[in-house]
This record gives sequence, C-alpha cells and structure tokens, in this order.
Amino acid sequence: MGESMWQRKQIQPMSPLVEGPGGPEQAVMQLEDKQKDHSIVSSSWEVLKEWFRNKKQGSSSSSGGSVVVGGGNDMRLVLGVLACPLAPIPLVALNQQENPLHLRIRNVSVGGSGGLAAARYIIQQYLAATGCLGLFGRNYNNNKYKNMYSTGDVKMSYCETEISTTTSATGDDKVKRLGSRSEESGCFVLWMMSPATWSLELVVGGRKVVAGSDGNIVWRHTPWLGTHAAKGPHRPLRRIIQGLDPKMTACLFEKSEYMGEDSIGGESCFVVKVEADRIAVKERSEGSAEVIRHTLYGYFSQKSGLLIYIEDSQLTRVASGADDDDDDGTAMYWETTMGSSITDYRDVDGILIAHQGRTIATVFKFGNEAIECSRSRLEEEWTINDVAFDVPGLSLDYFIPPADIFPSLNLSSS
Repeated sequence: MGESMWQRKQIQPMSPLVEGPGGPEQAVMQLEDKQKDHSIVSSSWEVLKEWFRNKKQGSSSSSGGSVVVGGGNDMRLVLGVLACPLAPIPLVALNQQENPLHLRIRNVSVGGSGGLAAARYIIQQYLAATGCLGLFGRNYNNNKYKNMYSTGDVKMSYCETEISTTTSATGDDKVKRLGSRSEESGCFVLWMMSPATWSLELVVGGRKVVAGSDGNIVWRHTPWLGTHAAKGPHRPLRRIIQGLDPKMTACLFEKSEYMGEDSIGGESCFVVKVEADRIAVKERSEGSAEVIRHTLYGYFSQKSGLLIYIEDSQLTRVASGADDDDDDGTAMYWETTMGSSITDYRDVDGILIAHQGRTIATVFKFGNEAIECSRSRLEEEWTINDVAFDVPGLSLDYFIPPADIFPSLNLSSS
C-alpha cells in the first residue's frame, strides 16, 4: 500500500487537550507567534488568562451600568467548559479492543458496614431502579444493546464574572461584576458503541464543537483552538453520565464511598463520592498546568433510587512566569466546578433514561498571595429529543479520529 493519509498530509503535531475554556481569536493569534516549542497546554491556559485580561480591560474602559464585553468570546468560554467535558474517573480495566466493560458491580447486602459497602448497595439499587439489573442480569458483561444514538436541544448561557479585590490597607473586599447575561440555543447528536467509543457534535449559536473517542484516543475540535488529544487515562464523556447510560454511571461509582444524606430540590438523597487517584490525575498534567485533584459526587434519591444530581470539581495549578503582569509571577489556581440536575426519566426499551437537566458551572481563579480573585458563572439547560438503541450499520469506522491527531502519537507506519 502507499503512504497513509496522515503521512501524506503535512499537519502540525497536536498536544494534550486542556479541559477548560477556550479563548478569543485575538488571544489565539497572539499565541501563534510564540516559540513553537511551547506546549499547547501552556498556550491554552494563556488563552484562558487572556480572556480574563480582556474582560478586565473592557470593564475599565466602560463606565456606569452593566458592562457588555465580548459576547462571542463569552460563548467560546461557555463551550470550552460545558460542551464536552470528560468525567473525572478513568475507565480502568477496559479492554481497548472489545466493547464489553470489564468493571463489575459486586453483590452487596443491606447489612454491609462501612462507606464502601453502603455505596455499593446504593449503586445496586440505582441499577435496579433504572432497569439495568432486570435487563442485563447479574452478568455485568452482558451487552444487550450494541450501540446508542441520542439527539437533544441545549441552551447555553454566560451569566457574569465577579472580581473580588482585597484592599491591602484596610483588608476590605471590593466586588466588581463584569459583563451581562448572554445565551445561545443549539442542538447536539451523540453516538456511542461503548463507554470508550463515542462521537459528539454540538452546535450552539453557529459555533460547532466536535469530540470523540475510538477506544484509544479522546479528542476535541473547536474552530478557535483546532484539534487536541486528551492526555492521561481514558475517561468517558461527562454528558453520557448525565442520565444517558446508567450502566456506565454505575461503573464510575463502583469504588465510591458513602458520604451521608443530603437534600436536593427538597428530595432526600444518599450521597456518594469518588475521586480520581493521584497517579491518574498526575498523568493529565502537562507543561505549566498541573491537575491537583478531580472529585465526583453523586446524589441518589432515597425515594426512587435514581441519580438526580452530580457534581464534580477539578483544581488545576498553573505556573506563571515572572513577566506575567496579571499574576505577579506567582502560581495561580483554577477551580472548575460543575453541578448537574438530572430529571424527567423515561422508559426507553426497558431502561430509564433522563430526558432533561441543567448544569451550573463556575470557573474560580485564585492564588496563594493574590489580592484579587475572580469567579465566572456559566449555565446549560438540555432536553433529550430522541434515544435509540441498536442503530443498524453503525460500526467502529464512524469513530476514527481526525488525521491531524496521529502525528502527536509517534505512530510508525509499516
């Protein structure tokens, strides 16, 4: 055979995806002029910092009333955070060559003691409530459905950014609110053959984000940042665990710990927690960006047994150069928290699938010695229009990554 497609094409190598906001085109153009040996991770976090700088500069040049700054750039921030984030927990023990998931939810009893035993009982009840136990039986490797297809509508919103400044002389805090609420509507289509094999296309306000995984590579493409491959252990799409795949959701919480009871929207819930281990988190760090932790909480209704709320929080430390006038040469921390309400469960071929939900995300920037911190609030509302299993003709060929991913993986052709 002749040269492969990616050998014939001259493409810039891709480097790991930063699971955070993208930035304005102006920032991207500035970053393209930097030295080529700078990692894309460092550049991507520079893009995020540039977004905040532009926000502050826009506010300082405006006077009185509500400040409207860069609505288009704000929506890029929203899409960068909410369009296709990955779940915190990697799919360990996943056979990359086959579809079946090898993680098993073990049998537990009500009388089990300890946080792990209680959590496993809650997950077992969740599987029963969604119909998975009755449909798949105790053999957790039993894949009754070969694939899944889903479409839905979304409405994404940039709410506001708050900047809090501490006065060194008095110690008083001064809070400034920047920007005005802007929102765009759109839609998405999701295909999935396994937790590790999926494809997502999402269009909001004329902007298209595409992401996917072939079981080996997780990637994302945006018009303003191009194509990026994810770094670290293979993790599933977060959108899938928002009520679309109870079986995979149970896998992510398989090693969770029972944290007690709480109330969400007036409904009593059991709360479980699972955290990505240190090794898995460290493998996701790159360049000046170091992922410190990533934690996932699940809230399961005591009445129905269904998952009605999830929340995950990721903390990243980004080292700053001495020439960084915004951070005064000190390391800054970025904490992204996303809480998703999951509602409107309906029966689809024997499985209860959530058809509606809302996510509220906050991006919080702070430092050890910084007198200024900022917090941006973003929102998404989604509705599932259609869910179907066993779509005829869907094969692994539909999940092949873009050609410009391969040069970064040091693949050699025979």
